[in-house]
Amino acid sequence: MNEKAYKAMGFSGVVGITVGIIVMVTGIAAGIVAIISGAKLLKDKQGLTF
Repeated sequence: MNEKAYKAMGFSGVVGITVGIIVMVTGIAAGIVAIISGAKLLKDKQGLTF
C-alpha cells in the first residue's frame, strides 16, 4: 500500500516540476515578444505625423 503512495507522490513531483519549467519558458518567451513589440511601436511612432 505504501509503495503506491510513494509512486504517486514521485509522479506528482515530476509532473509539477515539468509544468513549472514549461510555464517559465512560455512566460520568458512572451516577455521577449512583448519587449520587441513595444520597441517596434516606439520606433515607428517617431515617423508618424498628423
